[in-house]
Amino acid sequence: MFDTVCSFPLTSDLFSQAIHPTEPLIAVGLSSGHVHALRLPALDDETGDNGQGSPAKNGFGQIETAWRTRRHKGSCRTVTFSHDGRALYSAGTDGLVKAAATETGQVQDKIAIPITVSPGKELDPPTLLHALTPQTLLLATDSSALHVYDLRANENTFAARRPQQTYHPHEDYIASIAPLPPTDASTTGFSKQWVSTGGTTLAVTDLRRGVLVQSEDQEEELLSALYVSGLPARGTSRGEKILVGGASGVLTLWEKGVWDDQDERIIVDKSPGGGESLDVMTLVPEAVGPGGKVVAVGVGDGTVKFVKLGANKIVDVVQHHEHEGVVSLGFDVCGRMITGGGEIIKVWHEAEQVVENAESTAAKRTLDVGDEEEKAAEGSEVDEDSEEEKTKKRKKRKRGKGKDRSGGKQVAAISSLT
Repeated sequence: MFDTVCSFPLTSDLFSQAIHPTEPLIAVGLSSGHVHALRLPALDDETGDNGQGSPAKNGFGQIETAWRTRRHKGSCRTVTFSHDGRALYSAGTDGLVKAAATETGQVQDKIAIPITVSPGKELDPPTLLHALTPQTLLLATDSSALHVYDLRANENTFAARRPQQTYHPHEDYIASIAPLPPTDASTTGFSKQWVSTGGTTLAVTDLRRGVLVQSEDQEEELLSALYVSGLPARGTSRGEKILVGGASGVLTLWEKGVWDDQDERIIVDKSPGGGESLDVMTLVPEAVGPGGKVVAVGVGDGTVKFVKLGANKIVDVVQHHEHEGVVSLGFDVCGRMITGGGEIIKVWHEAEQVVENAESTAAKRTLDVGDEEEKAAEGSEVDEDSEEEKTKKRKKRKRGKGKDRSGGKQVAAISSLT
């Protein structure tokens, strides 16, 4: 289904990746505390100078670093774009959430993460950020808190220093959030409810009414969630499902509105010992792939497996990394798949249904790393996480498999690469 266009090396482990809603731009948060904005080549139908078609598809395009900065002390655990893409939010183990201008990277606002844990605890590190609406930002933390922040209209800055609401839908940290579609009665057209996974349960939370329901204990860690509509409606089913990825390689399907227990199961990974974790999921765009509802699943063994719903079977597999799990996965505005894990980002485009000749195959190549001297010069600014932090993360996140290491190599200057 997909071929690699290029591999983009990072200089410390990837924690989080965000894809811009309207431009070929991605942002990454690293274990070193750095945040990078990377601009991908535009995708068009024009023939390149070499006569081989669009440079973005044949590998001759450039990935440029729009900006980079050491945004957080310690690690940057999560990044997300605002609804309009004008702001990039990041949160780190330094206990701060920062809002920066997407174009320049300049910080426009910042807040401290509330401490809701036991007395004597200095920080409550974040687990994820999610821009629910243009005026609502969700922040989840290690303590299982889910903070709801109001944003100023058209400014993407915080309306107050404290959250408007704080909920606790799970006993453990929140691993994923999947927004549910707005109801027919909605006047804004934006979601006000979402499904979350945390520990071994699934929960549904409403923006104003709080936690509505929590599932029974599923007896395995639930790591990822995705809402899918447009499936065949049979019997009482309306064709709307929540897909949940587990730590043992099983994908469970839940009927929307029926939250006590799962409806179907798809075994995605059958590795010895119970299967690899399903850490992240995204729906393949309808204009890409074989057609129908296909879900791309990032697996702890470094593969991306494509599951066709309805048939409920794996239709293709690609390898992101041989040793590191896939922690970030999505599609950009041009329909290219972006995978992240370990110290590498990969960009993929849909495979051509022709036999490639040697010349076109050679055009797909790994991009060069920037100047080694500049990489070494930046090394002095990177702080390593404390041993206590690293131990806690390894214990708490089976899916991490070492992804929470910090320190690593230092950030390289990567610009105008060919």
